[in-house]
Amino acid sequence: MQTTALEKQLHFLREIDRLKTVVRQSPLLDKSRKENSAEHSWHLAMYALLLNQYASGTVDTNRVIQMLLLHDIVEIDVGDFPIHGGLSSELQAEQEWKAADRLFGLLPSPQGKELLALWQEFERAETEDAKFAKALDRFQPLLINVFTGGGTWTENGVSLEQVFSRYGPVIKRGAPLLWSVCERWVVQHFARQASEKSPGTS
Repeated sequence: MQTTALEKQLHFLREIDRLKTVVRQSPLLDKSRKENSAEHSWHLAMYALLLNQYASGTVDTNRVIQMLLLHDIVEIDVGDFPIHGGLSSELQAEQEWKAADRLFGLLPSPQGKELLALWQEFERAETEDAKFAKALDRFQPLLINVFTGGGTWTENGVSLEQVFSRYGPVIKRGAPLLWSVCERWVVQHFARQASEKSPGTS
């Protein structure tokens, strides 16, 4: 018997429930636990809704939100790849593109093809919408690390220079004003860390 479009859509919606079980490295701001990828995607959509005026170019906020809701769905199959994990970017990309084909292929056409194209646009980061979405995807964990006293930076021994190189280009390209805020935060954070490590004087 042929599967209807509605049955395919409901299957996809059940499948993506699994994103709630993918635990990321970033903690919640209250540091009570790690966030999951579904929470991360929702939070990024809110960032796009509220911060769209800081994009480097003219963006369609609705499209940016759609990208951010979709961008980590592939982690259902491949898990989270932490920015400080050191995994080969080529291997990561290969695994994620296969996952995208499978997951969006669960949907009826043309809907599945449209969402796959949107996910691919985010990954390529060539359009203004995608550059801004990518910038927010770097900005949110940076904010979390600063406001949790180090977060994944402390856990992984990440230096100020590494923060600048791993976050800076992507955020600056898509949201330069947000990066100027980040620079101040990051410098202050590492200066505070250094002063806390220095022996006190009497």
